[in-house]
Order: sequence, then structure tokens, then C-alpha cells
Amino acid sequence: MQKRLFGSTGARVSEVGLGCWQLGGGEWGEVSDDLAMGILDAAVESGVTFFDTADVYGGGRSETLIGRYLKENPRDIFVATKLGRMPDLYPDQYTAGRVRAAVDASLARLRVEAIDLIQLHCVPYEVMRRGEIFEWLRALRKEGKIKSFGASVESMDEALLCTAQPGLASLQIIFNILRQKPIQALFPDSKEKGIAIIVRLPLASGLLSGKFRKDTKFGPKDHRNFNRNGQLFNVGETFAGIPFERGVELAEAMKAFVPDGMSMSQMAQRWILDHEEVSVIIPGATSAAQARENSSVSELPALSRELHDRLRRFYEDEVAPFIRGPY
Repeated sequence: MQKRLFGSTGARVSEVGLGCWQLGGGEWGEVSDDLAMGILDAAVESGVTFFDTADVYGGGRSETLIGRYLKENPRDIFVATKLGRMPDLYPDQYTAGRVRAAVDASLARLRVEAIDLIQLHCVPYEVMRRGEIFEWLRALRKEGKIKSFGASVESMDEALLCTAQPGLASLQIIFNILRQKPIQALFPDSKEKGIAIIVRLPLASGLLSGKFRKDTKFGPKDHRNFNRNGQLFNVGETFAGIPFERGVELAEAMKAFVPDGMSMSQMAQRWILDHEEVSVIIPGATSAAQARENSSVSELPALSRELHDRLRRFYEDEVAPFIRGPY
């Protein structure tokens, strides 16, 4: 497992981390405690040193499981969590006291004295624009409750708003073969300012696994069954920013690009890691085997320049015109 410098924090983390939304259960289907512990263990044994979670994942269950795992298996793991989507905050109840309470609750669940990284979790643009919430995080950092702070955002406008904030350590963004805008819109700025880039949804919610069909069905509680408004998903709506049926067609076409010896998902994740501005990718896993497979991407060779050029043209010609929603 290769490691990368995490922005200006001085920390070095595994370039493949573990996204821990699935450990909360519910939104991705049920995950037992034993299965969750097995996933964490497989990731760590594969060299992963970066966990990303949030207080809202399973209503705190994901954080609790991570706290338990690290208590039982002391390891040097960089733990990033998020706040801002719990009902007592989102969408318009952000106060210094409530943000402090959210941090204290995460500290208790994670069983640590200081959180390595706290991230604003897709907090509304207007709330971030006012700037107060960043001042509250700076105060918590000064007190020693958090070591650094960042933000998880949906659009490049939100990302650039955050990069203007003094002391911002990281940005968590959506970046994959189907969402290439950050290359020009964000990476030059983040690199200049030493801001770490955490990539979520490297497989576009599963589209880039190459396993979906137009009639694919998800479990009844799987979050992919629902649109942004929490209503039952309609295949005509966007999925990972693209109309679902079009997304399946694009993924099918991309199979022709996969190099020998790689799977579709490995190519998709290797493509992201070939961008030096990326600090860590955080694919999720619902099994120990999946955690190990994701980690193996770090051992793969970089994709050829020719393939990068082909995938860029594919994005510009076949993907970009169909992207919908914040970007």
C-alpha cells in the first residue's frame, strides 16, 4: 500500500482508505457487527490507514463500531468524520453550541481525545458562505478537540468557497471517470494551497463496477432506491449525476477500455489515483473480500497516457452533456 501526504497536515495516509457509510447499516443494507469488524480488519491488514465516517451514518453506529475496533485493535489509523446532517443541525439550525455538541458526541463514540479530521457534511452553501461555522471549528481546533477541519461538498462552487477559508485542511469531493470537472476547476487551487483531496464515490455509487443493468434493483432500504428528496427513485431520474439508463450504457461502453489484468472497478480507481492532487480515495465495502480488492488498486501500475486521453475524450463527448444536478 502506497502512502501520500495528507495536504499540509504532515500526516501520511494510505492512498486507498475505507469509506465507512456501509458500516452504519440501513442505507446500504444490513451489516452485522461481526461483518463490520471483519471489513475493518481486512482493510487494515491490506494496509489501509484512513477511515472516513460521519455521525449520521447509522445514527452514530459507524463511529461507534470504529471506536470499538480501534479500542480492541490499537492501530495508527487516521480517522476522519463529518458533522452537519443530523436533524438537530440540518438544514438551518447551526449554532456554535450545537456544532460543539456534535463534536463531543463523535469524540465519545470514537473513544478518542481528539478527532484527526472533522468535516462539514454537505452543509448548505449559505451557511458556509457566512463563515461562522468555520470560526467555530477553528475554536474547537484551538481547544484540542479536533486536530484539523475540512469540508465534504457537492459542487465546485462550494469547494472553491471552502478553499478560501484559512486553515482548511481538506476537501472531500466526488471525482471519477464520469465526473472529471475537478481536474480543471479545483485541483490547481487545492494544490497551490496544500489542501488534501479526499475522493468519495470513486465507483459512482456502483455504476463503474460494470455490474449494473437497466433492470438492476436495489434492496428496499438501500439509499440508491431514493432520489435527493427521499422519494422512491425513478429510472428516468439521475443516478450519480446521470440518468440511470444512460449511466448503464456508458459503463457498458467503458468495458472496452479496461486493460488486461484489471477489473472495471480497478481501472476506475486506478484512474483517480493517477492524479497526484488526490490524497486518498475512500471506496466503501460490504464484505472483507471487497475491502481487500479495493486496497489492491494501490499495487497496480499507472494507466497509460493514451488511455487517460481516451477516457478524457469519452467523458467530454459522451458523459458531460448528460450530467445533472450540483457539479
